[in-house]
Amino acid sequence: MSKLKKREKGIWQRRYWEHAIRDEEDLERHVDYIHFNPVKHGLVTRVRDWSLSSFHRYVEQGTLPVDWGGDMRDISGQFGE
Repeated sequence: MSKLKKREKGIWQRRYWEHAIRDEEDLERHVDYIHFNPVKHGLVTRVRDWSLSSFHRYVEQGTLPVDWGGDMRDISGQFGE
């Protein structure tokens, strides 16, 4: 059914679901996912190139190295969902 028929608006995707973070490891996985998303979707080739990311704060705090995630130009093959 289309968004117009269902009178849906906004930016949220239909398959959105709520998730409660269970522990530190779960939080780390989700933060990694968020940081790598611009690379995954082809917006940049390196995580550090996405200027709006909280990744830069993690680098400043010494939590992650500046080259975390590598450079997609150095990786051959096709990956995706």
